[in-house]
Amino acid sequence: MQNHRAHPSVTIPQRSRSPVYHPPEVYSPYPFEAGSQSSDSLLSAWDATPTARRPSTTLEVPDRPLSRARSTFSTPTVSPPQPEIHRSASQRLPIHANKHRSSKSETLLNGRSPEDDYVARSYTPATPGPAPSFEISPLQSEEGLKRFQKGSLDEKDEAWHSLVPNEAREALGKHEVERQCVLFEIFKSERDYVYDLHVIREVFVEPLKSALPPIISPGERLQTFLSTVFWNLEQITTHHERLMEDLFARQREQHPLVQSVCDVILESFFQFKLDYESYIEHYPLAEQRHRTELNHNQAYQDFVQRCSRDPRTKKRDLVTFLSRPVTRLPRVNLILEHLQKRTESDHPDAQDLPVVLGVLNDFLKSTQPGIAAAESKVKFWNLCDSLAFNKGEIIELALYNDTRCLVYAGTLARRSKSEMDWNPWYDLHVALLDNFLLITKEEKLPGDAIRRLVVSRPIPLAYLRLGSFDDPPENRKERPEDGSFLRVSYRPMYPFTVYHAFEKATRRYTLYASTEAARTKWYEVLVNTKAVEDARREGNRFFVPQVVDDGTFRVPGPRSGRSRKHPSGRVVHAVSFIASGGKRFMAFGCASGIYIGRRGETFRKILSYENAKNIIVLQDFNKVLIHHDGYLLSYSLEVLARVVQYQSPARALDASLETIAGQDGPVICCHAGKVKDRTIVVYAVKAFLHTNVYALEVCRPSDSGIRPPWNLQFPTLSFRPYGEVLFYFYLPQDPYSIMTLTKTIAVAMERGIAIADPQNAGKTVISIIPDFSGAPSNSAMGDLKAHCEASRPLGIVPCDISELMVIYDTMGCYVTKHGRPSRDSSFVRWEIKADSFLHRAPHILLFCSEFIEIRDVQSGRLDQVIEGADIRLLYAPTVRSALPLVAWRGGKDDDDGLSEQIVELIDTAEIKPVTPGSGVVVPPDVWDEWEM
Repeated sequence: MQNHRAHPSVTIPQRSRSPVYHPPEVYSPYPFEAGSQSSDSLLSAWDATPTARRPSTTLEVPDRPLSRARSTFSTPTVSPPQPEIHRSASQRLPIHANKHRSSKSETLLNGRSPEDDYVARSYTPATPGPAPSFEISPLQSEEGLKRFQKGSLDEKDEAWHSLVPNEAREALGKHEVERQCVLFEIFKSERDYVYDLHVIREVFVEPLKSALPPIISPGERLQTFLSTVFWNLEQITTHHERLMEDLFARQREQHPLVQSVCDVILESFFQFKLDYESYIEHYPLAEQRHRTELNHNQAYQDFVQRCSRDPRTKKRDLVTFLSRPVTRLPRVNLILEHLQKRTESDHPDAQDLPVVLGVLNDFLKSTQPGIAAAESKVKFWNLCDSLAFNKGEIIELALYNDTRCLVYAGTLARRSKSEMDWNPWYDLHVALLDNFLLITKEEKLPGDAIRRLVVSRPIPLAYLRLGSFDDPPENRKERPEDGSFLRVSYRPMYPFTVYHAFEKATRRYTLYASTEAARTKWYEVLVNTKAVEDARREGNRFFVPQVVDDGTFRVPGPRSGRSRKHPSGRVVHAVSFIASGGKRFMAFGCASGIYIGRRGETFRKILSYENAKNIIVLQDFNKVLIHHDGYLLSYSLEVLARVVQYQSPARALDASLETIAGQDGPVICCHAGKVKDRTIVVYAVKAFLHTNVYALEVCRPSDSGIRPPWNLQFPTLSFRPYGEVLFYFYLPQDPYSIMTLTKTIAVAMERGIAIADPQNAGKTVISIIPDFSGAPSNSAMGDLKAHCEASRPLGIVPCDISELMVIYDTMGCYVTKHGRPSRDSSFVRWEIKADSFLHRAPHILLFCSEFIEIRDVQSGRLDQVIEGADIRLLYAPTVRSALPLVAWRGGKDDDDGLSEQIVELIDTAEIKPVTPGSGVVVPPDVWDEWEM
């Protein structure tokens, strides 16, 4: 789109310069904007933001630079005493030689009066001022144009008619004058826009970087702030400095009759399009970051106030300057629309302007989704900043995750269950995130701030269930605004129900929407958001269940009794071991006995110990321990494997049997592990008024060295005392479970977790954690103590080298390595009531009959939920190489009963993208099967 149109030139004698003017303080709209109706919809989103301002400093412009804007034709000039309009030598050829249709201005030169063409048009131009005298003023010369481009003219002189002699205006006619005034606004607005971009850099960015002491610290936070708030303004400034130079070059070349700027604008647009798209879509985030810093940083408030007093800002705030790039392209679009109205159909711009306007309009429409997404993110941040949770509880919502977003929010009502309230209705602010449903109550604060109190614990979408959405409306009683009790109005409210999948009764919420359409909208967004979250969780599982067996083990069902097979009963424990030359076997403790076999083959009942409480494999010592009916027994793994393979008779097991404990009292619980690099077996025996905890070291009969004298208490060859009686305590302090730590053992009991050293008989209980000795003087610790006393301790797991997490059935809390509560005595509440747990760093798996809840140990964040029926943890391995075994209700229901499905939980790894520099080579045929 080149500008080859012939144009008249005006030769103006040189005169002296006029006095330098100062820019106005107040913004005035473009002359043609007051009556504009065509682009209201385009600019409606930005009407509240002032844009065009007058600069107060000069922009140095070269006299006549060579640029892409220079016309193809040269324009010779002469200097007679009075201005005259003539054509250049190249333009004095006959019109038909160039096959060019005459424009209005050319017809004027051929003898036609412009009044003949414009007499029927009634229009009052927006820019005319008092008619100048016939004498040419200094402004109506090339010097005046230079001063305009440098920004050194008075406001009253910054108009096209002020820079053009009266004779030239009269010769051109009203319509062409109007068109030139619109073109002049393009030059002026571009100059003012570049000036404002320079103000942002000089008044805001550079002083913020160089401030001593720093206004925003530390340095990393300042850099993040600058990149977030000012984004890519530097690139946009560079683009427009270049565009301004090209526009000014075109103006100096063709003034006073500029033919077109479409080619200059269109070429520049394609250069800065991507930068503008990025800035416009990011703008809501930049404004929000600025306002957040303004509300929380007094030093930044003072800095912004000082900047607003700078004369260059003209009392405009930073938000106004940040919005300048957002409103610039709509303003250019508006000017070009007015230029199109003032362009004759035979002018080349009549074909060029629709192209430019189409490109601009398409671009502005394409940015709307990005702006909407950014505005949604701003609303989400505002919600996050206003949330107030109950003290002491850690609720990890992952709010500042890059993928987190606010899906939908609105006001819903709830009805109080109390019948004493005159008006039992109250309003709630309900927000649906992409991972949680929040129910809050708004509270007004001074300064129009809002605090949202979380009235109920957030519901993860994995646990959210939808109830009825079609119940009939209920009437809400409302008091009139004057507070009168005599007149009462009623408003229909439309109920719907949501509830927590585990706590179906206690966390069930009936909410009321004001209209049927609002209730339908809530149903749609809840269903869609849950579907998206389910798909996301399915594709980002940390543990994947893999079926080991489904059908071998059965429990009595509705159709049981018709088969001659006796069901195995409920599976309660399982282990995996290697024997018989490297073959892998699996053992399952069921209600009817212990079944052993190889994976994928038939499992046989080898031992008749019903409902064994625990099965422990000591692979390095060829032993399997069975806790049954108050006794702790030991068998040889090799003998057990030979019996399973029919290589030895069942009575051969009796020869390898060793009774470890149970003669002096029933064994309550037991555990095996390593303490100080030695394998020990720890078990608790209940006596008359107390419970004793013993520790035995596992050994091989062939081991040499000094051995303690055998006594009747430990008459076995494979186990020897690791210490004397560790400690005892009076009833009802029965232990729930035992764990081995690096140097000590941990016993979970009603009062907490008891830590003991099995080798130090003189110092029994080292400590009971959590240590609540400071609770009387610390209210937060006192609250934590109350929550812990109401829960059942299950065990303890390490977080890092200095912190541990105590696991309870309903919650978990953090303690230091000395046992004192950490993180300000905060705790993490589970969504379920766990009966067992498994630590697979960095996660902890909590088990109940309906769900497996998987959380990050360090943060308490909920990462995954596995749902099932009658879930049980069968095997919790102590080494990473072994896989946990879980049982739940299977998929078979026939005459043999209901099946028990045995699954392994397989750890997954994150799939990372392959980059050219990663060194990973993808085979060329890896995608061949997909026919891509």
